[in-house]
Formats: sequence, structure tokens, C-alpha cells
Amino acid sequence: MRTLLAAATSLIALTAAAQAQPDGWSEAEIAALDTSIQQMMREEQVVGLAYALVDHGEVEHVAAFGYRNLEQAWPLETDTVMYGASLTKAAFAYLVLQLVDEGLIDLDTSIAEYLPRPLPDYATDDDDWSDLADQPQWRDLTARIILSNGTGFANFRWLEEDGRLRFHFAPGERQTYSAEGFYILQHVIEAGLGLGVKAEMQARIFDRFGMTDTSMQWRPDFRDNLADGYAMDGTFEPHDERSGVSAAGSMDTSIADQARMWAGFVAGDGLSEAARAEFVAPSQIIRSPSQFPTLTTEEDPRAAAISLAAGLGVITYQDETGHWFDKGGHNPWTGNRAICHEETQRCIVLLANSVRAELIYPAITELAMGPNPVPWWWVYPEQFAD
Repeated sequence: MRTLLAAATSLIALTAAAQAQPDGWSEAEIAALDTSIQQMMREEQVVGLAYALVDHGEVEHVAAFGYRNLEQAWPLETDTVMYGASLTKAAFAYLVLQLVDEGLIDLDTSIAEYLPRPLPDYATDDDDWSDLADQPQWRDLTARIILSNGTGFANFRWLEEDGRLRFHFAPGERQTYSAEGFYILQHVIEAGLGLGVKAEMQARIFDRFGMTDTSMQWRPDFRDNLADGYAMDGTFEPHDERSGVSAAGSMDTSIADQARMWAGFVAGDGLSEAARAEFVAPSQIIRSPSQFPTLTTEEDPRAAAISLAAGLGVITYQDETGHWFDKGGHNPWTGNRAICHEETQRCIVLLANSVRAELIYPAITELAMGPNPVPWWWVYPEQFAD
């Protein structure tokens, strides 16, 4: 990691100049970045990596390198379908903000106001919230608290020793990354507002931004151009066919589609000015030394130094150049990250079917975006451990 960062620093002159230019990256800068990425991929044995650059809310460059399936030597393309993982959460948050604009839901109103019966009364196989019957704190949950990961839940209930969902902190007290919260808000939208999340995401996000290779649920036409996954040790994992719709992470997508989506997000397309401001405003202060484990009470002064906080479906931070926001998506075979600078409306979007790509993301980001305050120590603590 440190070797790659040192090598990247020698090329900063290219991107430092680009950062100050109003017209984006030059062809020479993009060509140098493409070459550097492929070199780093070879050094770190990254199977497949795709990336995009956004400038002033417009897609500037999209590229894909390596393989979607190494064993078959099938190349990764810009329209190859890859697992979006938790990038889904940012897209879902953007959908919710459209509902806010339409007056269908309020960010700071209890979710109890939108459900025809108490949340713990729902106890089906797909939506079982009966664990909360003796925990009245559920009434304190709001869309803002959920989208900024302030629920107080573990990431997943199956991480609890008894497998039961419970509050570890009062809602809104601490940032505790939790897919369970997103499941609850999905339930509120579907059972309370009568809107299907799959259909709403398709119409309000994927269709709006021209994302033809993206879906919240498996599509048979994905099969012919699909990226399989590779773990840190190179272990192969076939891309699964997700039958369920999950606001926390079921999105399949391509780098070309993600480029269009993040360009739309940074430009605020489809949202009022007030709703777009809420997307990246600090709704929940982050004090923890790392994103995972989620339930720690430890604090790290580096978080306060960059005003680290959770926005709605994204994290936010500051440096002398202004306001930044980003979102990641990760599992043992997937490494994704989208990083945006608010004032210049610039982003780099990174998708990989090889989790080893996360080893080179800091170097790539510095090459593309120049010096930045991305809290890699918080995002990838194992790589940045002293």
C-alpha cells in the first residue's frame, strides 16, 4: 500500500493541474491515469477493475480493465454487469429524497406515522420485526436516522449471538452502519406508502439516468456479460442471481451506468435544491476509528479533524478545497467506491470484481482527484493499520 502511494505521488503533477482546470482532465492526463491503473492492477493481482470520471456533473471518461472471468479470459467491459453492493444505499437514499420532495414522507417524522399498524406486528418471513415488540425505541426511528445509519442496530441481526434484532444505542445517538435500518425503511415505503421499491428505483433512478444495465433484481439478460468475483486470496466466486429486492444492497449495475448515476447525483438531477442539500449534509456525526465493527464507542480524533459525518446514504467530510462525499460497496469478492467533490462536481467511480482493488483505490483516487481528505483509515482499517 505505502509503495503504491509513493509511486502515485510522483504523478500528482498531472492531476493537480487537472483539478484546477475548469474543463476537466486532458487526454494526456486520462491516458496516464489509465496506464497507471493497469500497472497497479498487475502489481496487486487485481482481476478486474472499471472506473469513471465525472466533471461538472458530466461523464468525462469510462474505462474497464482486466477480466470479468479470469479462468475463461473474458474481458471486463464498460457495460459488464457487476455487483453494486452497498452503492445501492446511496441510490435508495436519492429515491427517498424524491419522495420527500413530493410530500410523501418527511425525513424527521417517526416511521410509525406511515404504517397502518405497529412495526413489531409485522412478522412474515420477509418482514419480521417482532423482535422489537418490547423495544419502544423503534418509534423514534425516522427516515433521516435510518439513511444516516444512526439506528443503533448491528449491521445484520444474524451477527447477534441470539440472532435477534435489538437497539444497542438510542436512535440518533451514534453512527452504527446497519443494513437492518434500510430494510425497515424499505418496509415503510412498501407497506406504509404502498410503493414498490423495485419499481420506484427503476423509474426514479435507473430510467431517469439511462441505466439500461442496472436492476434491483436479477435479469436473465445479464448472464451473457456478467462479472464473477475474486477474493483477496484469488478465490473465485460466481456472480449470484439475486431474487430478492434489497434497499441495502441488491443492485446489479455496470460502470457506464454508475457513471451516469453519480453524474446525476452530483448535479442534483431530479431533486429540489433543498432535498439535494440534505443528501450530502452531515446528518449524523461520526467519531469512530473505523466503519467496522459498527457498535464501538471508541473515538478517533482524525474523524473530527475532517468533520466526518454521515449524510443520507453517503458519508461526508471536508478539507481546504471544500465538501466531499462518498459511498462504498464491499463484500469478500467486490470492492466499489464513488468519491465526489461538491464544489467542482467531480467524481471518481470505481467498481471491481476483485476485492484486491481496494488496495490500490487510495493511489488511484489521488492520481485522479489530487490531494484529498478521503478517510481511508476509516474505510479500510486493515490496510491502514500501523
